[in-house]
Amino acid sequence: MAQKIIAVVNQKGGVGKTTTTINVAAQLAAGGKSVLLVDLDPQGNATSGLGATVPEVAPTTYDMLCQGTPLSSIVVETGVPNLFLTPTNANLVGAEVNLASELAREYKLKESLKLANHDYVLIDCPPSLGLLTVNALAAATDVLIPVQAEYYALEGLSQLLATVQRIKQGVNPDLAIMGVVVTMFDKRTSLSDQVLKELQNYFGDKLFKTVVPRNIRLAEAPSYGKTIFEHDKWSKGARAYKMLAKEILSRS
Repeated sequence: MAQKIIAVVNQKGGVGKTTTTINVAAQLAAGGKSVLLVDLDPQGNATSGLGATVPEVAPTTYDMLCQGTPLSSIVVETGVPNLFLTPTNANLVGAEVNLASELAREYKLKESLKLANHDYVLIDCPPSLGLLTVNALAAATDVLIPVQAEYYALEGLSQLLATVQRIKQGVNPDLAIMGVVVTMFDKRTSLSDQVLKELQNYFGDKLFKTVVPRNIRLAEAPSYGKTIFEHDKWSKGARAYKMLAKEILSRS
């Protein structure tokens, strides 16, 4: 199987992007795949969500992108077998400014990941369409888009899809949309059903069959620095991410 580099992208915040990245990565790793999670969000939620602490002197994703520090010096093990992490802290906030004047600035992450010898690389992108996200899309083979089941779900998606198309035309012709996953689905509301139907009409078979429910155990897990499988492997959230990982394997 060729390596898959999946950028998990949505410029809207609070759509379950990091939760999706962490738990899909953990489930793929549990299936015996070697998985690298690249925390490309300056908030560092994927780093803390996996229980990783970054010593002040330790190199981070920022050093990889802006100082040329090799990937091998950045990657750390996590508490999940087969799952590795490039950790991030608030320093990454300065990356867009630092990279702005660099030549081939949109390819910095792609260059860094050339030596990644993992079956899957998942990139947790920031909630914006800035230079960090462009770097992720330039490096990726595939895009995974989490969309919250709420009134404004489709708002901004056209802008994201246009950005993906521009990257495909000019920077990364091999980039493909792997799929769209509905998150925070509340079956008690007719609104969630409405949004799901709209997304089905809009995306067709690009919409994953798996729907991630609104689930308190999913919301709790990051505060313990754990994946949902470590926190509560029998929860509805855990079952959903198991199914989503299976779908991703079938599309790989």
